[in-house]
Amino acid sequence: MTAALAAPPVDRLAVLAPAFRQIGDAKRIRVAHADGSAAERGFTRAWAALAAGVDAQEVADRECAAALAGSRLGGIDAVILRDCGLAGTEVAGVLGRAAGELDGALHPATRRRLRAALPTLGVHDAPDPPVPAFAAALCRQPRAGATAPGLPRLVVEPPESHADHCWAVAVYGALLADDVGADPADAFLLGLAHHLHNAWLPDAGFAGEQLLGGCLGPLVERLTALALSHLPDGVAARVGSVLPALADAGTAVGQAFHAADVLDRVLQVHHHARAAAFTTDQALVDLALVHDGPVVDYHRAVLRAAGL
Repeated sequence: MTAALAAPPVDRLAVLAPAFRQIGDAKRIRVAHADGSAAERGFTRAWAALAAGVDAQEVADRECAAALAGSRLGGIDAVILRDCGLAGTEVAGVLGRAAGELDGALHPATRRRLRAALPTLGVHDAPDPPVPAFAAALCRQPRAGATAPGLPRLVVEPPESHADHCWAVAVYGALLADDVGADPADAFLLGLAHHLHNAWLPDAGFAGEQLLGGCLGPLVERLTALALSHLPDGVAARVGSVLPALADAGTAVGQAFHAADVLDRVLQVHHHARAAAFTTDQALVDLALVHDGPVVDYHRAVLRAAGL
């Protein structure tokens, strides 16, 4: 095993975690014209592009750039802006302003790379490539959530999908890569691929893994190989080359991945805790749900009269 590396600097993690929290909300963003969350659509889009032979670094940069912009624009993306009639320069301007609200947290090299990728979003020279079957299955496969041996399962609704989680880990890992000296494309691929086996194996969480015992490793190995067999040989080899980093945090890419993975798992729990504790004051006061505008006085009068 390679000697353990230092963790990402504490001050960098403190800066990046709030950005990751907002990017991760793509798991909960949906639109009328497409199935699944924005995260799931990013996940399938990435796998389709990789399977079609698009360079992994290009895929990673485009998906990370889209994730940054989407943290502010929600379901509005480059394709929608173009379809609604905005010119290329206008689309780039909107995306740049949205991404600019978060990209100050990024390593300078990461920020430069993603800024260069923003103008390429939503530009299609060919029909969308097909999505590998395992990627579609991972959109349907729910995550187990937090489980522990010998304890009742805590079920939180709605569950995230494996595609949601893998997309988030891929994006976070690529965004962390320059901070730990890792290859961003490798970190992205590792996040995207680390649950390939769950395309067939339902998730029973840590408690279920403990019960599977010695059967778990061979199952994961066999099902991961099955997923890779659905990809062109060159792509399968590239993905397979990063999977050994799952075993430890002794390499730069493993470090970026494991930091991204644990952050996403805990940020997901924080999301559910925040949602459960949400108050009307947060909406009305903190977020100014009834905000300034030409009829704000009337709105407030209606709410007072209704006792709200």
